[in-house]
Amino acid sequence: MAAALGAAAWLLTQHRGFWALLCLLPAGWAVVELYRGPARLLREVDEFAEAVRYRDFSRQYGRRGGRPELQALDRNLQEINATFRAISREKETQQQHLQTILELVQTGILSYEPSSGAVWWLNGALKEMLRLPQLKNLSGLSRRYPALAAQLTALRPGPPQLVAVPVGTGTLRLLLAASVFQTEGRRYKLVAFQNVGEALDETEAGAWQKLLRVLTHEIMNSVAPIASLAETLQQRLHAADPADPDLREDLELGIGTIKRRSDGLLQFSTTYRSLSKISAPNRQTLPVYELFEAVHQLLLPKLQARGISLDLVLPDPQLTLQADPVLLEQVLINLVINAMDALLGRLEPRITLSGTAAEAGRATLSVADNGAGLDAETAEQVFVPFFTTKKNGSGIGLSLCKQILLLHKGTIQLRSAPGVGTVVTLQL
Repeated sequence: MAAALGAAAWLLTQHRGFWALLCLLPAGWAVVELYRGPARLLREVDEFAEAVRYRDFSRQYGRRGGRPELQALDRNLQEINATFRAISREKETQQQHLQTILELVQTGILSYEPSSGAVWWLNGALKEMLRLPQLKNLSGLSRRYPALAAQLTALRPGPPQLVAVPVGTGTLRLLLAASVFQTEGRRYKLVAFQNVGEALDETEAGAWQKLLRVLTHEIMNSVAPIASLAETLQQRLHAADPADPDLREDLELGIGTIKRRSDGLLQFSTTYRSLSKISAPNRQTLPVYELFEAVHQLLLPKLQARGISLDLVLPDPQLTLQADPVLLEQVLINLVINAMDALLGRLEPRITLSGTAAEAGRATLSVADNGAGLDAETAEQVFVPFFTTKKNGSGIGLSLCKQILLLHKGTIQLRSAPGVGTVVTLQL
């Protein structure tokens, strides 16, 4: 433009007006281009801003020619547009993944605006759970399940709440958990509905099975020695002379043991039924010698049948302790039977039942055997409920022993070494 204006001015001084006018044409074209370039630039920037506003990233930017600064602008707009398209695709992919995951889970999901009740999203699990074809507003839920809608409105973020919802002819037990979040100035409440009815039923059935296993285990531990002792007495009665004075004494001792253990078994069954509700055992002054003798007499036939020696070690024959005789006798029976099982196949099998006085008025009882023993990892788990090393074991005995000791404010500890034996120590 400067060159054209300079040439036109020189031609005018030379009185060549026609040629001067022709030189003004390039100057006019340059002026038009000076206007069109910024105008085009502003138009493209406005169009790009409008596309961003409406999230339309399909437009392509790029020039085959033109001024270098406009080509640079087009390249930059093209790169920004491509970045937006990539972000949009990634966000759409994430949203599709999230919706697919939420549709696959068995937990019902509901998201709505608490202010208006407008439902933003719910998954298929919730529709199937509540038998809803569709839900646009929480008021639709109020017509079908008014109590549930009221609970959703009152539900606050925090611990889950268990509710019962009548659905059809049955009742649905749901665990509700809520979370509140805010985005773009709008507040949403996200509620998870978990159907815990089936899980509770399965847990209840499992609890009954475990309870039956416990009771069966403890009853068998008492009934088997009683039956063995009764058989021994019957054989003694048939083989002995009725006039033998020792026969009466043996019968009285054996029948007394059977009666005492039978009464103890009945009392134990009653006690175990409400064991979780017991705050303190029925403590009595219990001579340790009598406790050891009762266990010895009860298990003697079984010990003799297996060739196992049971030694009673009591340095102080007058040692007593405050304990529930029925529960503590059950503990010793379990421990001795476990020791007997550990002695299978051992040479010179021996069990030692001992009791000593400890400091601060506490007594220490122990059951030791020279059986196969346990490794350190197994010894740490023996008090875990339903953990067992026996092929047909239930894993109940030692966990129940620990619970009984806890009721007595006592402790139970097990020390074992493979190939050496096991010692279980009780402190009361």
